[in-house]
Amino acid sequence: MRMKERFIPRNYIFESVENFEIIEEYPKDKYLPSFLVYSRFERYLFHILFAVDLEGENARVVTAYFPSLEEWQPDLKTRR
Repeated sequence: MRMKERFIPRNYIFESVENFEIIEEYPKDKYLPSFLVYSRFERYLFHILFAVDLEGENARVVTAYFPSLEEWQPDLKTRR
């Protein structure tokens, strides 16, 4: 199943906070402003999409995924 190979454990996200780097911002996203974040945990590089409330006090993980070189430059921070 594809979902199993795309699964990013919660602890990867929590334990990689110090590595978060915002690579795209979507201030006018449909429901809440959101941010695409690049991060790494051990040998894993991944993206996390966060949505934030209007006061900026709460963040929600919308999705997390391993970026594809088909869609991203080798630095995994720049879209093709």
